[in-house]
Amino acid sequence: MGGTSESVFMYIKLIPQEGRGWKAGHNLPPPARALSVHIKAFYNATWSQRYGHGLARGPLTLLYALTVSIFALGGLVGSLLVGMLVARYGRNGALSRSALLVLLAGGFMGFSRELGSPEMVIIGRSITGLHSGICLSVVPLYLGEIAPKNLRGFLGLMPSFFICLGVFSAQVLGLPELLGEDRFWPLFLSVVVVPASLQLLLLHCFPESPRYLLIERNDICGATKALHRFLGTPDVQDVIKEMKEEQQSLSSMEMVSVWQLLRDRSVRWQTLSVVVVNAGMQLSGIDAIWFYTNTIFENTGIPVSQIPYTTVGTGAIEIIAGLIGCFTIERVGRRPLIITGFCAMGVCSAGITVSLLLQATLPWMRYVSVACVVGIITGFCMGPAGVPFLMTAELFMQSHRPAAYIVGGSLNWLCNFTVGFIFPFLQMSAGAFCYLVFCGVCLLVALYVYLVIPETKNKTFMEISHIFATRRSVLSIPAHLIGMMKLDGYGTLESSSLAGSGSSLP
Repeated sequence: MGGTSESVFMYIKLIPQEGRGWKAGHNLPPPARALSVHIKAFYNATWSQRYGHGLARGPLTLLYALTVSIFALGGLVGSLLVGMLVARYGRNGALSRSALLVLLAGGFMGFSRELGSPEMVIIGRSITGLHSGICLSVVPLYLGEIAPKNLRGFLGLMPSFFICLGVFSAQVLGLPELLGEDRFWPLFLSVVVVPASLQLLLLHCFPESPRYLLIERNDICGATKALHRFLGTPDVQDVIKEMKEEQQSLSSMEMVSVWQLLRDRSVRWQTLSVVVVNAGMQLSGIDAIWFYTNTIFENTGIPVSQIPYTTVGTGAIEIIAGLIGCFTIERVGRRPLIITGFCAMGVCSAGITVSLLLQATLPWMRYVSVACVVGIITGFCMGPAGVPFLMTAELFMQSHRPAAYIVGGSLNWLCNFTVGFIFPFLQMSAGAFCYLVFCGVCLLVALYVYLVIPETKNKTFMEISHIFATRRSVLSIPAHLIGMMKLDGYGTLESSSLAGSGSSLP
């Protein structure tokens, strides 16, 4: 097998590993809501058997809300464990061990009704969230380190595509004709053990991250063998040389902790960028849109019995948008995808507010609401759903990358929980105007990316680090000289301008 074909084959074999994204998507709150009536009935019946009376509406709602939100809290805990796991077990090793959590969680949820235990559903959801919190940081970290720079964007967006695929599959499996009946909901929740079992069988086919082996373990032989398998060519000396240069630049620096990362002024722009894009991904309101989709469809006059099938249609749109993002990111770059995505979400969020305010007098505005929901979902899946995870890998050197994923991942899950918890109260107090909050967040994040974050397409990690080093040097130049210089459009100075200033940048 030739070098090129072997390389392509190796990356195709990585796709089953993306089943981790499928499991995360399958367990997101919207799919869980598809069977919410049956799960609440189980909770109520179990409570009645134990205590002789059923649950009131308030406590029942609170118990189900805990079942839904515990997934995000588990994800938060999982993201905080990433640094320790990848340092001790490596990228591949951390993924292998985390897959065992899904088998445990599937057992809890699958046998919960037979054992009459709502607690097992909640525990199973929390363990699944723990696994998702680990994998949604480790998978993009692993893919970002093993991918050549011309495929880093494509592979970096694959996790978000498989999350969309997981959401879609859950919507399909939740239809009444499949697993949407009362007797099948434990099977619906535990079906995640299928991709987990597949991954455990396939993970031994994949080598450890060459960067981890060489830079952190100083295993040149192991890194060379891993590169041979990933790239499918015997000539990997250029890649080894680039890794050694990065290793030498970090020779006097150990792996940094989260606290050290937050205090390190040399990476403050990278850290701030990770905070902004990861928080913006969740504060964009995508979770609120998912929760509100059924209500919007009801307002357009779609029969309640047909809404599950309409929701499946939105899931198909997510998959198409995710594919568009995957296959265009290496052509157009990261910045256009994420800026366009956030701008589209901001405009459509404002459109929902306008349509909700006017639909009482203008009935056709109901269809504008549907179009805006589709626009938000499309914009999110094309860029903001996956580019922040990719950027976290690209903006940092090896020593800072695990800590950066802890910051980005924990902030992501924390904002996810916050939106899910606060949105109902925001909706009650602000009504239709609550979507203007999400509009403002989306537009501000898009503006930040436009002004601050450089394009990283086809750049090595050293080159990206140099761009931010240039920015730090610019900040030290007197303000009256900066005003005379020319910017290159990415927030850094062109080299010709620097020569005229008499200042040299690293």
